Amino acid sequence: MKKINWSIFLFAAGMVQANAQQAQNLREKTSFQVSAPYNPAYDVRSDIAIVYGVDSSFETRVKDWRGKGYNVQFMTGIAWGEYKDYFKGRWDGINHIDEESQVERNGKSIGHGVDIPYLVPTESFVRYFKTVVKRAIDAGVTAVYLEEPEFWARAGYSTAFKREWQKYYGTSWQAQHESPEATYLSSKLKYHLYHNALKEVFSYIHAYSDSIGRKVQCYVPTHSLLNYSSWNIVSPEASLASLEGMSGYIAQVWTGTAREPNFYNGLEKERVFETAFLEYGSMLSMTAPTKRRMYFLTDPIEDWPRTWDDYKRNYQATFTAKLLYPSVTHFEVMPWPNRIYQGKFKLENSDERQPISPAYATQMQVMVNALNKMPGSTTGINGSKGIGVLVGNSMMFQRFPTHNSYEDPQLSNFYGMILPLLKLGIPVETVHMENLAFEETLKHIKVLVMSYAGMKPLSQEVNEHLAKWVKNGGVLLYYGTDSDPFQQVKEWWNTQGNSYTTPSQHLLKLLNVNTAETGSGQAIGKGWFYLVRKDPKELVLKPDMSAAFTSIVAEGYEKKAHAGKLQTGNYFLVRRGPYVVASVMEESVSAEPLALKGNFIDLFDPLLPLIKQKSIHVGEQGFLFDINQVADKKKPQVLAAASRESDEKISQGSYSFITKSPEATNNVMRILLPAKPVDIKLADSNGVPVTGMQQAWDEATKTLLLQFKNRSEGVQVNIRWK
Repeated sequence: MKKINWSIFLFAAGMVQANAQQAQNLREKTSFQVSAPYNPAYDVRSDIAIVYGVDSSFETRVKDWRGKGYNVQFMTGIAWGEYKDYFKGRWDGINHIDEESQVERNGKSIGHGVDIPYLVPTESFVRYFKTVVKRAIDAGVTAVYLEEPEFWARAGYSTAFKREWQKYYGTSWQAQHESPEATYLSSKLKYHLYHNALKEVFSYIHAYSDSIGRKVQCYVPTHSLLNYSSWNIVSPEASLASLEGMSGYIAQVWTGTAREPNFYNGLEKERVFETAFLEYGSMLSMTAPTKRRMYFLTDPIEDWPRTWDDYKRNYQATFTAKLLYPSVTHFEVMPWPNRIYQGKFKLENSDERQPISPAYATQMQVMVNALNKMPGSTTGINGSKGIGVLVGNSMMFQRFPTHNSYEDPQLSNFYGMILPLLKLGIPVETVHMENLAFEETLKHIKVLVMSYAGMKPLSQEVNEHLAKWVKNGGVLLYYGTDSDPFQQVKEWWNTQGNSYTTPSQHLLKLLNVNTAETGSGQAIGKGWFYLVRKDPKELVLKPDMSAAFTSIVAEGYEKKAHAGKLQTGNYFLVRRGPYVVASVMEESVSAEPLALKGNFIDLFDPLLPLIKQKSIHVGEQGFLFDINQVADKKKPQVLAAASRESDEKISQGSYSFITKSPEATNNVMRILLPAKPVDIKLADSNGVPVTGMQQAWDEATKTLLLQFKNRSEGVQVNIRWK
């Protein structure tokens, strides 16, 4: 019998236990989604590997990622996916692809790939889909993500959709292009179909996982309400936040969504930082009162082929935007890491496609690793808080097609209410009407801006909640001519005994005011109400049209709500523990840079330089580590790194840890130590010394800069000082 070396055995067992404990503590803070098999070249070292899609390799992929220490979860599209066995009739003997595809007016199916249509979620598909998620649960995943429940606004002409119309409304199908009412009802049905499908599948997931003695969470990765409205897509969005069995969302916001142009001051252009900030805010608003978990996503590149320079610039903008919401501490650090580490794209000064540069890879890994430690913040963002803009799912219902020549270019009825305030440095919030029944939704809002030009309330309770809030001291500003063609659709305000010509008439009756403009405000109970008969889009489609609007908001905030002086500026800033996050806007109150002084590490620089001052110029962002804010400066610790450290050991005169990151990428680490090191040793997972290390000591900050090649299996770092 072979003799066992018990010291090695016990050491290994202890390491397994320590790693298991660490995984338990951190296993749900960060994630990435991946359809490719495990590869050390993109071993990102987040907590969760979300394995995407079911195919013949699915169980192997799950096993391999789990074998590398990841908490493995599962994601698949619910509106499209590799479901050819269903589409082609191999599942039940029926060909579903023609009947159940989302179909345009011209009879063309809308596809996501060859034989991968966007589909109408029929009862038959939901039954099939349950077999897909069952397979994932049987493979041992701890969560299921049903991605992008999307129904295109231009769709609605298929046999299956017509059948669902008859079932839902009890009337014959109406072609959505024929009237505003048909458009509105078509979108409302699309919204219902995916809400019902998700409800049904979530219920099955919980019932099945409970039956086998496991707990499986349910999430929805989805674009923001703002993006879907801009792109003419209908999705359940906020209505899912209070759905039983719903664990939370992934906010799918990245360069591709945030670069959608919008109008401000008469100019239509991309405003990536501002749009991303509002998209993340819209997503957070959906879950804030329900306490469901929100993961914020960013992508270091984009679906559309552009240049590496473009990707990097906009990654910094969207990354900064998400960190300005310090209540969110969970992140999807990237989708498709194989595309990032193994893809090839051009530079702005070259036509040659090339892989990611070592410098950008290192910078990205520093940013991603910071998310593994990113704390929240009790102080929050700078600026005057408590100003909100009302939004709702029905923003998606009247975007396509247009009727009676009424246009809302680039969602300007929404952006008209919010961009003039955001550009003043006001961290304005979005408030979902679907959440008004929760007391917390409006508890901290002092001034609320709203319009029924670009959306409609889905129930009279929306107006009742708003009226109650005003009477209890809120300040409500209503902008709108109420002249868009969707005011007359058959809805609660003009049916079932109600005879209001517009939904706002019902609100005005509850407030006991008439329909005339009250630009100077009217006292309602303890609160105030302003009525301005302009559509919000007028505030941004032409230059210099928003001054009167911002003046009313300032008056309501300062004099009616007594919320203090309305602060304006050209930047946003948040401190999250030692991290400083800031962005300086174009088209704002000034072109002055933001000057920050301190003892910083610049986390957007792949060399992690030490700086005393950082000037962030207009149109730029900053991401800094403030060494002065380190809680225990006597404790050896990694402050910033392009890798993730674990297994730390601190003793008298020494500090050791293991650090992991994608294979052969360049690592840079800045490490706080009590004294200048006298010995530094690096070894790979087999104990072989790692060569090529570079080091530099900074006496003023007591930090060591280390540079070496990363190993996916880890590098053991041992540091000694006197």
